[in-house]
Amino acid sequence: MSGSYRGWVSVVRAQARRRWAAVTAGVALLCGLPVIASALPVSVPSLTAAQLRARILSSATLPYAGYAESNASFGLPPLSGLSSVTSLLDGVTKMRVWQGMPNQWRVDTLSDAGERDTYQAGTTEYLWNSGAELLTEVVPAGDQRTVRLPRAADLVPPALAQRVLAQAGPGAQYGVLPPLRVAGQSAAGLRVTPADPASTIGQVDIWAVPSSGLPLMVEVFGRGARTPALQSQFFQVSPWRPDASVLTPPRAPGAGFTITSASSLAGLLNRLEQEQLPGSLAGRQRVATPGGFATVARYGAGLATFAVLTMPGGTGADVLAGARSAGGAPYNFADGTGYLLTASLVNVVVARSSRTSDTFLIAGTVSGTVLLRAADTLTSTEQ
Repeated sequence: MSGSYRGWVSVVRAQARRRWAAVTAGVALLCGLPVIASALPVSVPSLTAAQLRARILSSATLPYAGYAESNASFGLPPLSGLSSVTSLLDGVTKMRVWQGMPNQWRVDTLSDAGERDTYQAGTTEYLWNSGAELLTEVVPAGDQRTVRLPRAADLVPPALAQRVLAQAGPGAQYGVLPPLRVAGQSAAGLRVTPADPASTIGQVDIWAVPSSGLPLMVEVFGRGARTPALQSQFFQVSPWRPDASVLTPPRAPGAGFTITSASSLAGLLNRLEQEQLPGSLAGRQRVATPGGFATVARYGAGLATFAVLTMPGGTGADVLAGARSAGGAPYNFADGTGYLLTASLVNVVVARSSRTSDTFLIAGTVSGTVLLRAADTLTSTEQ
């Protein structure tokens, strides 16, 4: 082999190595973009906590589109008939989001089994199940007394942040956090600290676009916890010009269609007996519920509230047995028995009155001590 041929081969090999080195570097750069983006300098204008809170609240009408994930670790035991709720509160929920207005939006929940999409069109809700190819129209209850179960759309960062600020109450404390880079954008931080020491929530941290106030990430911490029990954040989000074709539920040929009412979807919550619940429990005043729905009552204020559900004999006995099998701590009251289930952020007491056939499900973001006091009152009071 001549020296010139060997030299030519060496040049070709060197060029090939350079080309592959360039390809490898390009792949590494693409893979590292999220890390690089998070490491970029963060700069936000100087805002007070009050100014940032006001901007977040005013962002409720902004149109936007993006991809978000929530990661929850509440540690709730399995609840019969409520698997859709417990899955939201323990695990990762992946969501594509489009909002045109507060009452015109779409949230797609993504999983290996397909999509479950929720469309809000004014007062009417549509549910699309891609696996079953079924579209369900949910018409609002005529008397507006329906109790709605939690859904994935409640975990989208803007919806979660709006709810926290709306319910924090006048006694909550607000502070400014160091800025972060979220979804490739510089975000200003706001910390919300509940006023009530009985609240299971230690703090809620919200990061938002400083100019528009659009929340990009929300972290909810249990009292004394160093890691959030619930984190919801955008990985990509941008302003969006509302498109009717995106916000209109699919009516593909061959797909099924059904109509139901909101009260039907609420299931057990709307089939409970009409039981008169007291005006105050455990030192907390009762808060009015839409339509005066008598079987579900909410007590307390700010981020320290709990709800009470009254259940009749057979249904209540099943729930009490479920609390026992889930490992609830047993308690004896003056006129009843019950179980306490504790989890991050949420505590639950199921108590049965020995004077009546009623069982009470008491759950909320307050200490177990508060819930046990409420259970003792409910089981010993003539209904």
